[in-house]
Amino acid sequence: MGTSSGSNINHQHMSKMLPPRQQQQQQQPGSLQTSLSLISLDPHTSSNAQEPRFNSDNIHESPTESASSRETWPTADAITAKKMVNGKTENDCTEQSVIRRVSNADKITLRDIARERVDVISEKMHHLPDEFLDELKNQLKTILEGNGGSQNREEFLILQKLVQSRSDLTAKTLIRAHRAQLEILVAINMGIQAFLHPNISLSQTSLIEVFVYKRCRNIACQSQLPADDCSCEICANRNGFCNLCMCVICNKFDFEVNTCRWIGCDFCSHWTHTDCAIRDGQICMGPSAKSGTGPTEMLFHCRACNRTSELLGWVKDVFQHCVPAWDREALMRELDFVSRIFRGSDDPRGKKLFLKCKDLLEKLRGGLAESMAGRSILMFFQELDTDSSTSLENGEGGGLIAPQEACNRIADVVQEAIKKMEMVADEKMRMFKKARLALDACERELEDKAKEVAELKLERQKKKLQIEELEKIVRLKHAEADMFQLKANEAKQEAERLQRIAHAKSDKSEEEYTSSYLKLRLSEAEAEKKYLFEKIKLQESSHTSQSSNGGDPSQILTYAKIRDLLHGYNIPSKTDSHPNERHNFRTNP
Repeated sequence: MGTSSGSNINHQHMSKMLPPRQQQQQQQPGSLQTSLSLISLDPHTSSNAQEPRFNSDNIHESPTESASSRETWPTADAITAKKMVNGKTENDCTEQSVIRRVSNADKITLRDIARERVDVISEKMHHLPDEFLDELKNQLKTILEGNGGSQNREEFLILQKLVQSRSDLTAKTLIRAHRAQLEILVAINMGIQAFLHPNISLSQTSLIEVFVYKRCRNIACQSQLPADDCSCEICANRNGFCNLCMCVICNKFDFEVNTCRWIGCDFCSHWTHTDCAIRDGQICMGPSAKSGTGPTEMLFHCRACNRTSELLGWVKDVFQHCVPAWDREALMRELDFVSRIFRGSDDPRGKKLFLKCKDLLEKLRGGLAESMAGRSILMFFQELDTDSSTSLENGEGGGLIAPQEACNRIADVVQEAIKKMEMVADEKMRMFKKARLALDACERELEDKAKEVAELKLERQKKKLQIEELEKIVRLKHAEADMFQLKANEAKQEAERLQRIAHAKSDKSEEEYTSSYLKLRLSEAEAEKKYLFEKIKLQESSHTSQSSNGGDPSQILTYAKIRDLLHGYNIPSKTDSHPNERHNFRTNP
């Protein structure tokens, strides 16, 4: 924080004129400009520590609350441009995409993720389509935005209670978590929906460290905690607190730059919202921060180190460096901040500054150009410096001061300036080392991303070749099926032909069998006939001998008739008899 002389601008706290970590954002104009919704993680810092901030029309932010409860996202043009860049890739993958229906048994809910074991949910998520996982993220985004009013607020508190009451969510178990599962758990635990945003991609390790409070939850900061290895009571005991970008009082961060919204301590490099400091009485009148004696002035009391820093010189330094970059609205907002800081000032210079800010605010509302107002406030600070120099020369009583006292004062100023310069040099060196480490980390991450992209391209090429191979196999199988169908038709025709031949041969064999059977029966009949003739002849001869000896003439007559009948008997042809018919040619003698 600056002094009244303007010579000892806080080494790093020019950055809270460029607030915490925002000098990095200014150096990276292409970075995502977003304000993130937060939940205070320390129950001692705020009465609403366990309650999330929602962007509901029914909930109005107090002017003393952090702007971090508001959330903005990339513009529609940026999203459209990103879609156009990725359009070709998406179109290439459309033909290969497979729409999968998820059964009720396989579906999971946000409450399942919040209460079920990590490995169980991870296994289920690996079998779910990306569309379903995106839908889960969108549900949580809607809850965090708070557009559903108290219902969404209650649902979020239930989810956060489920997550924060679990003891199994450690760095060791979260390694096995699915990427989407981890993002949802971190978003629930921190109350920040930025972790669900598709344009913000943190590594798995970074997400786990954020969840277990080993890394800053501010996407733009991402410092390892405790930041700068700070060992103060607040950094050591407050989970997730980062002294580089968070308010010591409300434990929140935002992305305001070039502003009096943040006040930095000259000694411990911790930051505090101006509104929070005013609300908690950390800005008040006190003896000079330089000498500890003399007239009182408006001071800032740091809660982290319990030291005080003067405010008028700091405000002057902020305006001198940042007024040219402010537009009309920003200038009015900064003048309002300064007027609220010095409203209760008993210091003549503080009173003058308060009245000047109120006067410029009225003139700006009346149509005064912001450039004129900016020059006016800068001239006012120059006049204050002139008055201060005159007072120093004349002493408090208006007379000349002793040479020895003047030398002592000059020596004090020089020593303080040297001390501040050394602090600035140390801080610059530390910032340079941190920037170098951050650059190295970015380069490693870019290399990792490049490897991942190469692997994805290779995998995509393999998948494409596999699909082409499968298409060839399908075409081959279709050709084989057509060939087998043709063979089957030919076999069917051949079977029908063979069946007709078999029927014809069967009829012919039947006829041949009938003919051979009839011939056999005819030969049997002829043999029977011969046998009967022989027998009759034998009997006739025996009867003839008997008749010569006086045999019965009637019996002889009977044999003669039988013989005549056999001579006159006609054997039937094969067309006149049936194979199953039998003819008995025997007669009783």
